Amino acid sequence: MGKTIYSKDDQVKYLKERLTIFMEVLDSIEPEHTELEDIDRLINMIDELEEKVEQFKSRG
Repeated sequence: MGKTIYSKDDQVKYLKERLTIFMEVLDSIEPEHTELEDIDRLINMIDELEEKVEQFKSRG
């Protein structure tokens, strides 16, 4: 894993980067060709983002 992020600015930057990646993946999916694995991948990405937000919140 990477190093721990404590700076609020770095935390926001990290989350923005991860959201950008999520949006790129979402935009690349063609609904008529979407598989269950694609949906699972998106859900996993959201879960990871939520986990990071909670970690950052706990660091105050």
